[in-house]
Amino acid sequence: MNPADAFRWAWEEIFHRSNEVQFLKSLGGGSISAVYRIDSAEGVFVMKLNSVSRHPGLFDAEAQGLQLLAETATVRVPEVLGVAKFQQQQVLLLEWIETAPAQKNFSAELGSSLAALHRHSAERFGLAHHNHIGSLPQDNTQEQSLPLFFMQRRLEPQLRLALRSGRLSLADLRNFERLYRRLEQWLPDEKPALVHGDLWKGNVLTGPEGLAWLIDPAVAYSCREADLAMTRLFGGFDEAFYSSYHDAWPLEAGWEERVDLWNLYPMLVHVN
Repeated sequence: MNPADAFRWAWEEIFHRSNEVQFLKSLGGGSISAVYRIDSAEGVFVMKLNSVSRHPGLFDAEAQGLQLLAETATVRVPEVLGVAKFQQQQVLLLEWIETAPAQKNFSAELGSSLAALHRHSAERFGLAHHNHIGSLPQDNTQEQSLPLFFMQRRLEPQLRLALRSGRLSLADLRNFERLYRRLEQWLPDEKPALVHGDLWKGNVLTGPEGLAWLIDPAVAYSCREADLAMTRLFGGFDEAFYSSYHDAWPLEAGWEERVDLWNLYPMLVHVN
């Protein structure tokens, strides 16, 4: 579907009124979905466009994740305008975030905000609905045990995919089985924390007031160390971010030794 037509159709589906496109621009970074800036008669918005058959439920889950983060009033995320589906197309409409130079306290404020987000907890690890990590389904079946959740709902699905495709071998499988036997003694004994779930630099924007906004979440109630570990990938965050987080809520001793353990999950996602 033509993106301008997709926006007009989705807007009418969500708001039951018309809205004319004045300017449309394809945005970079949309490796999974086509992403556009839409200047319209009613304002500027972001539209994400994808196939229902290829990625069923992708935008419903993303919208739920953004709304869950917004409800905590801890981190800034774009407002969700709505999700619409037509035949084989799905559309997600979001608030447009105008970028600006970062304030001096950008990283420190993000660190303390993330610590505040992580204080939101639940009875069990997981989530009431499944979602996606990148283009892949993410199983959020709830578990009482962190080792069981990390093994069965994070590592195992990715490991099975990689074995089926031949990207990993039976020798790798045996190594993971050895790893599983050690998880209970290695992982911290903490309550579930609400995590962003895909927290790398590409999912952090500098908003109009020069402060951090988060996009593209893969939320769940997991271990807060998993979010911190992922920030060490692909260039990492600066020291002010980590210092501010620790000032707000110190991590358990040995967390840095567990960074590579947590990052097995996003690394397996990239393998797949």
